[in-house]
Amino acid sequence: MIIDTHLHPTNLVDEAWRHDGTPFNGERMLKLMDGPYYINGKPRRIDMGLIQPPPGNTAWREGNRTGREGIRDYMAYIAELTQKYPDRFIGNFTYNPRFGPENGAAELEFHVKEYGFKMLKLHANMHSYRPDRALDWLRPAMRKCDELGVVVLIHTGDGPYSIPTQFYPIIREFRNVNFIIGHFGIQTGGVYCFEAFWMAMDNPNVYVESGWCLQSRIVEFAKELPRHKIVFGTDSPPNEPGMWLRELEVLCSPPPQGMNLSEDDLEGFMGNNVAKLLGIKPTKPPKTVEEAKVRLSGKAPAPVA
Repeated sequence: MIIDTHLHPTNLVDEAWRHDGTPFNGERMLKLMDGPYYINGKPRRIDMGLIQPPPGNTAWREGNRTGREGIRDYMAYIAELTQKYPDRFIGNFTYNPRFGPENGAAELEFHVKEYGFKMLKLHANMHSYRPDRALDWLRPAMRKCDELGVVVLIHTGDGPYSIPTQFYPIIREFRNVNFIIGHFGIQTGGVYCFEAFWMAMDNPNVYVESGWCLQSRIVEFAKELPRHKIVFGTDSPPNEPGMWLRELEVLCSPPPQGMNLSEDDLEGFMGNNVAKLLGIKPTKPPKTVEEAKVRLSGKAPAPVA
């Protein structure tokens, strides 16, 4: 099973990224997910994706509603897609404490119970707060994540507010919450992958997302990290998923580019690891090209691992 932890479908052009062309809606996202992408010679698709709004659409702008109504507005299209395509999309709730920390916590609970959301996204840069100081802004949502078993995905990789170690205080306080370091600590403003690596090594509740990481560093880190600690995420759009799948696939090759990773462990990186975090049954990788083609057609489910 391949699960992408980081997708941004939208029914309007993102106001911060300003991608060219028409909005990258749910149907375009499904087409992108369907590939096919060739993994060790077998055609695969991204079976499921955790979806969230583009970050620029989750910041308050003149004319927007505030409070819980404003949150519900920016989450509306994501909620709609999770109900329209429940076998492909899982909701990831974007938490903006500037709409009110208690409001955000209440809306998180609503989206979990009403729409089956399983993840929460923090984007301190887009929402303009320092996470190691604004702890009272984060605690209401983190308590709710602890209560409901929600995984937290953290945008990291650029300053001033999205450096991985800035999230150490909240991670240390909420040891029962699982945190994923988005982008492996790499994004537009810096390369903090070593911070992300050591945070995952030293904390049982910290995981790293593969997308955006440097290929040479992926093999270096994958040799040391426990096998369950890496999850697959692409940040699509603007990214194209195949390049990040290839970055993981190369780990099956011999050193120095790879590490002779087994296909079972690769399946963990590509989807089974996050499946276990989310309470989804992991599946075995296809043994043959023929089996992969049947699965790709949707005519046969993947065998459960």
